Amino acid sequence: MADSTNKTVYEIFQSMEQGPSAATSTATAQAWLHHHSRSFGFFMDGKFVRPENRQNLSLADSEGGVLCTTVCAEDDDISQCASSAATGYTSWSSLTCSQRSKALLRLVSVLGLHGQCLSELCALCETTCSPSALVRLLQYYSSWAQLRDTLIPSWTPVGVVVVVSSDDCSLYSLMLKVLPALAMGNSVVVVPGRSAAPPALLLAQLFTGAGLPAGTLNVLTGRDVTLGAKVSQNPNVSYITYSGNKQDGMALCKASAGMGVPVSVSPCVGATCPFIIFESADIDSALDEVLQIAFMKKKEVHWVLCVQESVSDSVVARLKLRMAGMKCVALSSDADRVLVDAAVQEAQQQGAMLVQPCSASPSGAQYPPTVLCGAAPSSPYVVTPPPGPLLPLLTFRSSAEAVILGNHSPHGHAASIWTEDLTLALETAKSLSVGSVWVNSSCVSDPCLPVSGHKDSGTCTDGGQEGLYQFLRPSFSSPLPRSSPVSLEYSKFGTEPTQAVIPDSPDHASIPQSYPQFVGGKACKSVSGCSMPVQTPGGGSVLAFCPDGGRKDVRNAVEAAIKVQPGWMKKSPSARAQSLYSLAKGLESKKKDVSASVSTQLGVSVDEADKEVELSIARLNVWAAYCDKVQGGSLPIPQSGAALSFPEALGVVGIILPDKTPLLSMVTVLGAAIATGNAVIMVPSQKFPLPALAFIQVLQSSDLPAGLVNIITGNRDQLTVALANHSVIKAIWYWGRAEGCQYLQYTCTSPLKTLRLFSQKDGEGSDAGMDWAQSHPSLLEDLWRNAVQWKSVWIPTA
Repeated sequence: MADSTNKTVYEIFQSMEQGPSAATSTATAQAWLHHHSRSFGFFMDGKFVRPENRQNLSLADSEGGVLCTTVCAEDDDISQCASSAATGYTSWSSLTCSQRSKALLRLVSVLGLHGQCLSELCALCETTCSPSALVRLLQYYSSWAQLRDTLIPSWTPVGVVVVVSSDDCSLYSLMLKVLPALAMGNSVVVVPGRSAAPPALLLAQLFTGAGLPAGTLNVLTGRDVTLGAKVSQNPNVSYITYSGNKQDGMALCKASAGMGVPVSVSPCVGATCPFIIFESADIDSALDEVLQIAFMKKKEVHWVLCVQESVSDSVVARLKLRMAGMKCVALSSDADRVLVDAAVQEAQQQGAMLVQPCSASPSGAQYPPTVLCGAAPSSPYVVTPPPGPLLPLLTFRSSAEAVILGNHSPHGHAASIWTEDLTLALETAKSLSVGSVWVNSSCVSDPCLPVSGHKDSGTCTDGGQEGLYQFLRPSFSSPLPRSSPVSLEYSKFGTEPTQAVIPDSPDHASIPQSYPQFVGGKACKSVSGCSMPVQTPGGGSVLAFCPDGGRKDVRNAVEAAIKVQPGWMKKSPSARAQSLYSLAKGLESKKKDVSASVSTQLGVSVDEADKEVELSIARLNVWAAYCDKVQGGSLPIPQSGAALSFPEALGVVGIILPDKTPLLSMVTVLGAAIATGNAVIMVPSQKFPLPALAFIQVLQSSDLPAGLVNIITGNRDQLTVALANHSVIKAIWYWGRAEGCQYLQYTCTSPLKTLRLFSQKDGEGSDAGMDWAQSHPSLLEDLWRNAVQWKSVWIPTA
């Protein structure tokens, strides 16, 4: 508290001055560091390992001194750690669900004994994670470990999971991936960032002491995030997940491209999030909150203050009052000071007004808290703010304009909405393209809340039951086959010329039929006007000609899709179901024609072709019934208030279809995508396109909005490049060559795209063990979960 002998209570409330923080002790953490001689190796096979002749990396404390050193892993260390994790996976996954649950619950007692050491160590390393938050994580995921086989049947662990974080990522974000991976029966190799390394090593020691089998949890340290890519080269690794800043996440995706390991990223650090204050808000509470989170010394996200124009003058006046007397905030380096000075200078040149408690010193790694009033939404310091205590302030007139400002950022991490009007809050929350929305609050987290990264903020879901599926795979499917990256010139991928069409018969009656493609609700030729031959299964004669589509066809299809997709997504689930039922009836009415195309294209009997069509009709009916059966809802949270989760459509999805059972596989993935509210651009099998082209007749007679479903034929690699480089497309589902998988993993990083990759060779892919004709419940659930992204809304009541 402030000195009451010098200031009255009235004066304290007028200045909103914060009292000095209580002195904190770090004796326990210092003793643990001293016990390890302030020098750490790795943690593998249940013990600390410190190999000789390795490079060391120093971790500095807040005063610039050396807190401790860690070892940089080399190839031998990676191999040993991966082998340890594989052994640990065998032991850990062989336990029953109840045994794994009890092991995780024992960790709660262990944290009760050593929570002070962990808390002090996190404070020394400046990484956020309280023992109480870890206890909540352990309690939540231990119960899921108990219920895995009961509530998530027909799913199995993926195996050895590598969890990578950047240097600026918090320990909590790291453990939000480690604990669910363990709960589902996987073993984990943690590759922490520099600041999270000592706490991660401490937790690995505590976890093993609590009863985790040796090798279940391992920690490797290195110089940067490229260590994660080196670990992924080991054949024992099955999955990589990353949390941190986007730059390191992009580097990890590019470095691990072509290794046959799925990679998901959660760029939770450095995102720009809107803080929206409506005129109906409790403005004093809102300003207290935004000043607390915007001017923290070390923060994971940047905030942009959006204020309704009718109360903007009042907000600025109250900001000046509250900011008076605030102290300067320490920056990480002098280089950050240069970036902050440049952003402030640019803002002033654009006419922005500064609100500061004091003038900035000419130099030094400190800067006063600064509000940039009158900022332009398109300014670089608003879209991608520099590291530092800067808070841009934008104004809006209506709720629709507030949503536009909130969605202006390329990030989709989170948003905070302040209003006493619940209807307005929920309408705004539904319209914002972000993963988390806090109403009259901010930065509230709980593991029961499923959060997906929207736009450039991630390709996976963390938290809740939905966040568990990234660490599981359907029991019927096989993992992506491991491979080594090929020497691929990415700029030339997909530039090979297509097969030329050479006239070989003067007889007009024997000329094969030419099929159109389907773009924007119309059957049409390709923009180039070129065609490519469709040959018989043996590769002999030409059956037909189909359009040779390219980049401009994809562009036209995307333009049509983005016009219709928002309206289709807003339709009620029952309305989408009726459209799918109608599509199934349309396929039944065209059964004879479609069956003939299947028989001709695949060289199978009419009975076999009829059977595939019948299964396709049934699959469409299943997806129609699925539309209004699986939705979000209210979540049980430990704090006061209510939390809601919503599954939302991804947007525009690009699908490169498999060669296997071309009609049934196409209908299966098409139904999953549009049942959940997406628009699709499909590329049929280059070898067997006729069933998809015959299906165009069904689409033309359906009541689906024009542009919702687009079918473009042509060279698979060329169309893959066109889909990968279009910024609007949110996700790509790909069945094709290993080179195509590698190209997509390397390319789809800016903006981030959710990838679902299956490598196939000579018509058989990694899904060869998956029978499309069987309606596995986990098959439908897997497709459905890959077609949606999740949003959580937190509404406090007290």
